[in-house]
Amino acid sequence: MKNLIRPMLFTISLLALPSTSQAQEAASSPSIQNALQPFVEKHELAGAVTLVADKDKILSINTVGFADIAAKKPMKADCLFWIASQSKPITAVGLMMLIESGKVKLDDPVSRYLPEFNNQWVIAEKKNDQLVLKKPKTPVTVRHVLSHTSGMPFASSLETPTLDMLVLKDAVRSYALTPLNTEPGTKYNYSNAGINTAARIIEVVTGKKYEDYMDEMLFKPLGMKDTTFWPNEEQLTRLAKTFRPNAAKNDLEETTISQLTYPLNDHKRQPMPAGGLFSTAVDVSKFCRMLLNGGKLDGKQYLTEASIKEMTKKQTAEGIKDNYGLGFSAGESFGHGGALSTNMSVETKPGLVLVWLVQHAGYPGKGGESQGAFRQAAYKEFAKPK
Repeated sequence: MKNLIRPMLFTISLLALPSTSQAQEAASSPSIQNALQPFVEKHELAGAVTLVADKDKILSINTVGFADIAAKKPMKADCLFWIASQSKPITAVGLMMLIESGKVKLDDPVSRYLPEFNNQWVIAEKKNDQLVLKKPKTPVTVRHVLSHTSGMPFASSLETPTLDMLVLKDAVRSYALTPLNTEPGTKYNYSNAGINTAARIIEVVTGKKYEDYMDEMLFKPLGMKDTTFWPNEEQLTRLAKTFRPNAAKNDLEETTISQLTYPLNDHKRQPMPAGGLFSTAVDVSKFCRMLLNGGKLDGKQYLTEASIKEMTKKQTAEGIKDNYGLGFSAGESFGHGGALSTNMSVETKPGLVLVWLVQHAGYPGKGGESQGAFRQAAYKEFAKPK
């Protein structure tokens, strides 16, 4: 694979620019390009699309490396990526819109909307040949499922070998039948099941399919034209390949998305609210710019500033070190990452959005430092004193 990468280095430096339409919005940043190119040269990073924006516009789009190493296909600004768990805050915003309208309440028991949760149990004791259950002290609430404090497992035993084949209604029913690992509200346990349950509440309350609701309320209005659970044939031609370290940990090898079923455009696959979305850097930036701008983008108000503050403050209980809000990692900067090392971050202090899109199931060498190198270069160039 090394022979595939090195002969193309000069070509990449010429092609690592946004596509024509995106170049009208923003130029590339030489400092970001220079920070990332060494990782490609050392075979520690296959390729990346980075984006920096403020609340008004995109400031820079950079591409580096390859979308497909074997085909010598350079990364382009409109490449599509599986953004995985970055789907979680997007789903959470969809539910928060219903909370703002008064159709759902954060501290309501989930069972108010999904009666199958009326008879839940929590594990009191677990031995090799024995499981002791008891009734939980408090019911699982909407707030719990959005903050990974419901006590639910990551997924149910039925969600194998992939996470995208159960109809949402059936998946959520399987969660309701699965004993909770911990008392609701007492522990942080990262849970796809919780976010999927939040999405099922959307379906029950609105009478619409989750994916239709998201398309109608967020994706189309925000202009997220490449954000989808099922990439079409044209989008698949822009999908970046997935890479992982080879056995020797000194180079990259191509792999697949293990959590999803192929072909990716087959609608027998289910939308998976906790991790099913594909998107582009520009699309992700629109969602993040809306959040940075107090819930508003291009004249349309999606959420109130108060709701965004609620979603991005620490919701995990005092004494729990994990700093998680409602669908977001919480703090002065908030956002979310994905299983293949993607990330989006809303940096409130400098007023910036940072989007990092790669498809890496791990990195060889110091490849894991590449996102930090992007962040450092972006801050140095765009985080101007106010």
